[in-house]
Amino acid sequence: MKLLWTKEALLRLQEIEEFISRDNPGVATEFVEKLISVAETIIHNPEKGRIVPELSFENIREVLHKNYRIVYLVKKYSTDILTVFEWHQLLKKEEIIKNKN
Repeated sequence: MKLLWTKEALLRLQEIEEFISRDNPGVATEFVEKLISVAETIIHNPEKGRIVPELSFENIREVLHKNYRIVYLVKKYSTDILTVFEWHQLLKKEEIIKNKN
């Protein structure tokens, strides 16, 4: 199983790192590396994450790390990381639909 990152997800990681870097660049890099590491854990068990409550699609799931949600799409031969964002925000359906195709 391959793990693929969408442009949206990579952009969000960059934004997270830039935001945290304002206070502590070293912590920012470590935190983003940890988010990536958590995402990589789904390669061997893509159904480990919960179904995203806002969408209720069986193949769109999320894993949580600290205050962040890592949303991914389970496909037959790959898992696509769709986005990463703070837990208190709602997932925008439009963002997922454009990345799902």
